Amino acid sequence: MARLLHLLANLFPIWVLLAGAAAFFQPAWFTWFTGPWITWGLAVIMLGMGVTLTFDDFRRVAQRPVLVAIGFVAQFVIMPLLGWGLARVFQLDTALAVGLILVACCPGGTASNVVTYLARADVALSVLMTMCSTFGAVLLTPLLTSLLAGAYVPVDFWGLFFNTLQVVVAPVVAGVLLNHFAPRLVNAVNPVAPLVSVIVIALICGSIIGRNTTALREAALALFAAVSLLHVGGFGLGYAFAAAFRCPGPARRTISIEVGMQNSGLGAVLAQQNFATLALAPLPAAISATMHSVIGSLLAVWWRRKAARATAQPPANR
Repeated sequence: MARLLHLLANLFPIWVLLAGAAAFFQPAWFTWFTGPWITWGLAVIMLGMGVTLTFDDFRRVAQRPVLVAIGFVAQFVIMPLLGWGLARVFQLDTALAVGLILVACCPGGTASNVVTYLARADVALSVLMTMCSTFGAVLLTPLLTSLLAGAYVPVDFWGLFFNTLQVVVAPVVAGVLLNHFAPRLVNAVNPVAPLVSVIVIALICGSIIGRNTTALREAALALFAAVSLLHVGGFGLGYAFAAAFRCPGPARRTISIEVGMQNSGLGAVLAQQNFATLALAPLPAAISATMHSVIGSLLAVWWRRKAARATAQPPANR
């Protein structure tokens, strides 16, 4: 059973893609999942991330400060600037531009750990980077969003700050404490937790797409192009950034994945709660969840096959 649950969770790009397609043609299947459901759903996802962390993970950051710092800087420099630039290039509607910038300013997503594993990269580094960018997002996501999206609409920095604090830090810290003080309970729920997170992400994306099918039809080409380039650019520039600092191969792949894959669920919740007058602001986050999952998974398969071929090659004759 545990192996089946693990397999189903690893197929997350397919579930998110199917949910988005189904929501486009049958919105009523997903539009019930809205309001508090989305907020609590994200809390469940972040709690699931928290229970995978231990106090030792925080201590390990000090053991790998350079690689973590390189990935952290890449995350919060490359993606926000790329999101802002693409919003300008494609001349997106105000709501879509704000939504794109917001999701670009979000931390790495928990799905990146799975993709890192599939790509035969550095899973331990991936976990550390996700953890650090998630906590860093409490300050940096509101700050960068206010700086880059402020040209479109007034951004309530403190509202975003406290909202991020509530939906990120509280459930993650609760998860860490549960892992420390109730390990038996955590071990019991761990096998099903990743699949629950995948289901919730699929529901969030389906709900947002289902409620905005008309707008999606009208802006589909520009929006899909902008979001796709955001993540393709994130993967590519993240890898190049790591290579410029001469990081080892597995670390380059890990940083690429961490930069290219955003916490789109967080972006959707923050857009919904902080830009209520911009109904379409959560839409880029929903598209983002699908795009980065599919692109990241394809990239992981390519890297995995490349690593397998390199391992299978016989040593050169001397």
